Amino acid sequence: MIKRIAPEADVIDITHGIAPQAVLQGALVLANTLPYMPVGIHVAVVDPGVGGRRRPLAVRGEDGRVYVGPDNGLLLVAADKLGGVEAAVELANDTFRLEPVSMTFHGRDIFSPVAAHLAAGTGFDELGPSVAVDELTRLEIPRAEVGERRLRAIVLYIDRFGNVQLNASVEDLEAVGIVPGTEVEVEAGFDAFYAVTARTFDDVRRGDVVLYEDAYRNVALAVNGGSAADMFSARPNRELRIRRRET
Repeated sequence: MIKRIAPEADVIDITHGIAPQAVLQGALVLANTLPYMPVGIHVAVVDPGVGGRRRPLAVRGEDGRVYVGPDNGLLLVAADKLGGVEAAVELANDTFRLEPVSMTFHGRDIFSPVAAHLAAGTGFDELGPSVAVDELTRLEIPRAEVGERRLRAIVLYIDRFGNVQLNASVEDLEAVGIVPGTEVEVEAGFDAFYAVTARTFDDVRRGDVVLYEDAYRNVALAVNGGSAADMFSARPNRELRIRRRET
């Protein structure tokens, strides 16, 4: 569809690996990935509310990027991280849609055609009426709870290797005395597992659990040669408690 409307456009596919209906996961992957991508038109679709009341949007960032997708918070984590939102419009102009529009496939019939028309030179303001920036839907990303000796975190998302990204930072770990080399106890429900805080997977034995800072500067859990998601029965929003082991 994009190439049919804008044959000269370069199309870069970031991922189709977002879990169904996982809007927060999609938003975080988009925010983590775009700093390494060229400025352009970015289409993102994780849209469990397709056909409902949520608006189809184009959002222009302060850095010149344009985001196209649903108004469910998916676009704003990235846009805010990369300088903020300059303007937004509702995609109401039928000229830039693929007719007839399916009630359940706006990625094909609205978002991709709009992105292609923008790439081909259509003006941002031609897409539809302006939407106030403060009316856009934003996701709430919960912060880890930091105590004296432990922290309480939740699972944000799980990658295809079974690595578990948490809503905690290295600074959160350091606040409870957890630094590389520290052994910790990770509680998941009624189960508890031992892990080593490390910088690389190779710092622990095969099969051991490692607590580390991932490529996007988030704290994550992995199993060297295995799946932390399977070991911890992890799923988005599950709570994990991490405690420094005393020797």
